[in-house]
Amino acid sequence: MPAEPVPAELAAGLARAGEIVAAAVQDGGVPGAVAAVGRGQVTLSRWVAGWADTTPATARPMSAGTLFDLASLTKVVATTTTVLALAGGGQLGLDDPAARYLPGFTALRDGPVTIRHLLTHTSGLPDTRKFYQWCSSRPELLRDLFATPLEAPPGTRVVYSDLGFLALGEIVAAVAGKPLDAAVRELVTAPLGMTSTGYAPLAGPSGAAPDRFAATERRADGTPWNGTVHDENARLMGGVAGHAGLFSVAADLAAFCAWWAGDADVPVPVTLRREAESAQTRGLGGSRGLGWVRGGDRYDILGGSWPASAVSHTGFTGTSLALDSPSGVWAVLLTNSVHFGRDATAVKALRRDFHAAVAAACFR
Repeated sequence: MPAEPVPAELAAGLARAGEIVAAAVQDGGVPGAVAAVGRGQVTLSRWVAGWADTTPATARPMSAGTLFDLASLTKVVATTTTVLALAGGGQLGLDDPAARYLPGFTALRDGPVTIRHLLTHTSGLPDTRKFYQWCSSRPELLRDLFATPLEAPPGTRVVYSDLGFLALGEIVAAVAGKPLDAAVRELVTAPLGMTSTGYAPLAGPSGAAPDRFAATERRADGTPWNGTVHDENARLMGGVAGHAGLFSVAADLAAFCAWWAGDADVPVPVTLRREAESAQTRGLGGSRGLGWVRGGDRYDILGGSWPASAVSHTGFTGTSLALDSPSGVWAVLLTNSVHFGRDATAVKALRRDFHAAVAAACFR
């Protein structure tokens, strides 16, 4: 995306955001980061700092083209957007019973659970299950997923649920008549020109080279996961799942955010994108749109500094997106914080301070 001359006052404000990213790396809180802020189709600032891998034998600096394991950003970039594309094309309805597409998932039928419930984390399904600890294959995981009972009646409370998005990934495949990764490619990443975004990026003869990735958590032998999905359930699914598994670069995510906040009606009608940003869960103990996090939710990273219309999402590996459609402002912040372990204290502070600095610069 193009970078254009930025007014001096705005540039000075955004420089503070860059200083915060650099300090987080210099202080040892996160290994490395790639970040960008823009308004509409224009990228206002970009930053690259630190290391893609700090392992002594394979240490590499971060670069603008580093591929990141997006973790739960998969939920909004891939799964939510593909579901909305299918809805916009009339292939499913947001208030359709989810069991229509997954008849083997008993709890969806008995709930009854709708597609909207799954998108808003109000299905009543549990937050997660460590299927990888007792399942040895994708079919076994899906068997146990489909046997999982609800913990609450649908539409009565918000509980962030990986299981709900695992189900949505299988619904996409059923409706599209092709695997989830192929559906995401056809309906989202190809139309948006996101050429470096996809699942299982090491696979096949055209797979990305291992040195293009931001390394994530280290194994017991000290070597990090590198180009293989970090999430254990997604790994058992062959790297392709509705809740995690997507890899991407900052430039592709900037293009995604600019498109989402814009007025193009493809591949998802703008009316559906605005619905996805709107409050769907009032009084249910969380503030959710369709897929997206809204201000005031326990997972909100914007802390009230952005407009109430803004939405965001995070990924466990250290990634995040934020955007505000009315103003067109967006921010991409990609780190590999989990490379240093699962204590998220540093990356949470970085997200808070970075987005506050962006808000101070862009929403004067």
